[in-house]
Amino acid sequence: MGVAALTVPSLIATLGHERFGLLALAWGLIGYAGAMDLGLGRALTQMVARFRGERKLSAIPDVLMTAGRLTLGTGLVGGALIALIALAGGYKWIRVADTSPHEILISMILLAVALPAQAMSATYRGLNEAFLNFRGVSIVRATLGVVNFGGPYVVSLFTTQLPWLVASLVVSRLMALFVYRWLALRCLQAEPETRGHAGYSRNVARSLFAFGRWVTVSSIISPMLVQADRFVIASTVSAAAVSAYVLPYEVVVQSLILVGAVSSVMFPGLSKIMQEAPDQWRAYFDKWLRRVMGLMLVVCLALAALLPVVLPLWIGSSLNAESIAVGQVLCLGVFANAIGAMFYALLHAKGRADVTAKLHALELPAFLAVLLPLVAEMGILGAAWAWVGRMAVDALALALLAKRIK
Repeated sequence: MGVAALTVPSLIATLGHERFGLLALAWGLIGYAGAMDLGLGRALTQMVARFRGERKLSAIPDVLMTAGRLTLGTGLVGGALIALIALAGGYKWIRVADTSPHEILISMILLAVALPAQAMSATYRGLNEAFLNFRGVSIVRATLGVVNFGGPYVVSLFTTQLPWLVASLVVSRLMALFVYRWLALRCLQAEPETRGHAGYSRNVARSLFAFGRWVTVSSIISPMLVQADRFVIASTVSAAAVSAYVLPYEVVVQSLILVGAVSSVMFPGLSKIMQEAPDQWRAYFDKWLRRVMGLMLVVCLALAALLPVVLPLWIGSSLNAESIAVGQVLCLGVFANAIGAMFYALLHAKGRADVTAKLHALELPAFLAVLLPLVAEMGILGAAWAWVGRMAVDALALALLAKRIK
């Protein structure tokens, strides 16, 4: 976040709003690439945490090997699909005025290369989280966050060509894969019972898919829900309008790292407690839910109050006047999202990824049905209200479902 605060104004000044908007779309697409692990990273975390609670440590290497092979395959298929879409003319869907379509085509092909790395990274990260190695995961994620903004900034000092900007993102994801894998293997080496021979297991694959297939549905649909507003704005309004929307969005949504920190640690811990002490998990969950709600209420109120001061100081005279109002509206959705994220983790800890997947499948068409007319009528402010509405409905539905399901 600190690097973003320092580099984004310079990126906007150097690239212009259109190219910065395209870079924002690249950030969104490369984040969406994580869905290509088919939910197996999340399934691996749940399975390995459960095995650790049951002291079945010797089965863990087979789980990692199986998940790794599966995610490599799905990542390659996903990368090939993105490349084919680009070559078939998908790059023409973005409305641009000053950027060469050839640049967008090459950038999409580069992003396709990142898909296998993103998919496999989710698997190795999942094992680290199951072993509660959050220090290692946090160091990698922090480094990725720095490179995510710092890489394009350094490149922009030499060229504004979009493929070179995107290439910095792709290289950082490849490096992250190798570090995540190294950390995962260290976790296994620390436990003598996990040092045995690892092999692909069809039984493990079936078990992973039993949980992961529903996480896959969520992993595919959820990023669509998250990124749909940007692409609707790009195709309906302009790529430059994406910049005006993304700037306040990124400032406000970054506060969810606080919730992500809690839910990421709580998920494997909750899965383990449900096996070791089934009568204690509810109090554990309720305690952290109250803390997250209190913390995010303060954070969101503070953000809404500070945005009229912070955004003009940060972006300067090039700031779109609507961006401040967009950010303040999005604060409402961030608070609702924080609550929903906690119940999402609870349902997954219970092994009910099917519930969240079905909910997301229902939300997508409803969200698009609201998003499209609101963007057409109100522009980027309409997109913000549509996002807030979805977050509120999502949080309420997840809370009701989590309480009903044992």
